[in-house]
Order: sequence, then structure tokens, then C-alpha cells
Amino acid sequence: MIFDETNLSGFINLFWQFSWPQWIVFSFVINIFLYLFSIGLYLFIDKTCRKKVLQESDHPVTSSDAWLSLLTVACNSLVLLTGAFLWKTGWIELGQNKSAGIIFLEVTALLLCMDLFMYFFHYAAHLPLIYRMLHGKHHTHVSTNFLSLFVLHPFETIGFGLMMLVILAGYDFSVISISIYLIINLIWGTIGHLNREFFPASFDRLFVGTTRFHNQHHLDETKNFGFYTSIWDRLFRTYK
Repeated sequence: MIFDETNLSGFINLFWQFSWPQWIVFSFVINIFLYLFSIGLYLFIDKTCRKKVLQESDHPVTSSDAWLSLLTVACNSLVLLTGAFLWKTGWIELGQNKSAGIIFLEVTALLLCMDLFMYFFHYAAHLPLIYRMLHGKHHTHVSTNFLSLFVLHPFETIGFGLMMLVILAGYDFSVISISIYLIINLIWGTIGHLNREFFPASFDRLFVGTTRFHNQHHLDETKNFGFYTSIWDRLFRTYK
């Protein structure tokens, strides 16, 4: 089965014709939407999921965390604008007319490659000097809440985004594959910062980066640096 992206070409051409003020507005609006979607998804699961709570109470929501989470939205908007610039200047190309099988392989490749890059980036963020300067704020959330995913230093947010752009510059991924990956990334990050079990216990044996897996990292900062999977933690002996 081939996905004919002709119907998407009109939207792609529209984006191509955007002025930079239009790109700025679009980037900010889409990232605010994703931010609110993540919060809504977290609250929905938290209210409807009957599985046991991982820690006694959620981390309290503070005004400083709220402002920092909005700064993360702004940084994500900057990453999107950088991606648009690289696309407009030919550094990033979007593949078209990919089969369902190729799209599946592209999404899988994005997940595994980003998981590996994020493992090393996350591990480096826990080196003492970098941890004190950048990553320590995120780990004040030993227990989590609906903002925890977004409580990041701006350099962390931009660093994650730049890793994604490097991968996109190296291969002409389909716009469908990129979109699916980004949706999975947001949902996975939201679920990973829940304060209650979400995945079945059997998923831990399937090398999946479950909610318990990431919650354990917040309890023991020397373990579980992966994001989507536990593959790299098992390989480099940081798995718990």
C-alpha cells in the first residue's frame, strides 16, 4: 500500500509560502495546543485510571514550574522555527509517496535513534556540573504532576530538539512518519510522567520504557536514562 501524499502537498506548499511572522504565530499556536493536550491527557488518565498510585501524592504545582513550562513551549516553538528554516534552505527534505511498510520502518527508526541519542544526552545531563546547572530542576519533581514533562532547562529542550533536526537532516523522512513520531513522543512523555501505573507489568519484560521505568529514574537518578525503551539501559547496565 502506497500513501499518496498529494493531498498533503497543498498544506506543505502553504507552509512553504508562510512568511516568517506567520511561521512564528503558527509555531507558538501549535506548541500551545500540544502543551494543553498533554495536560488534558494527563488529567484524564489520572482521573479515570484505576491502577495503583506509584507515590503517595503528586508534586505540588508551583508558579515557578508553570512559568518554566511555558518557557519550554517557547523553546519548542524555536526548534520548530529552526526546522522550518532548515527545510526552506534545503538542509531538510521531506519524502513523499512512501508505502505503509516504509512509514512503519521510518517511525521505528526515529524512535530507536532518538531513544539512543536521548539516553546519552540524559546520561550526560546527570554529570555533576551539568546536573547542577541544567537538569536538577526537573528532578525536584521526585513525585510528578501534569507539568513535570515541561519542567526543563531551556538548553535541555533545545538540545532534544536539535537531536531530532540532525536526524531529519540525514534522511528524507515522510511528513507522515515525522507526524506520527511527534504524536507518540508527546503521549509517551505524558504517560511516562504519570504518578500511577499505566502499562501492564509484562511490558517491563518487553523492553518498553514504562511509567514505572521512568518513575524509578525519578527515585534513583543513577538508573533508567532511556525514554521509549529500556534497551540502552540494559545494554549499558543502568537498568533498574
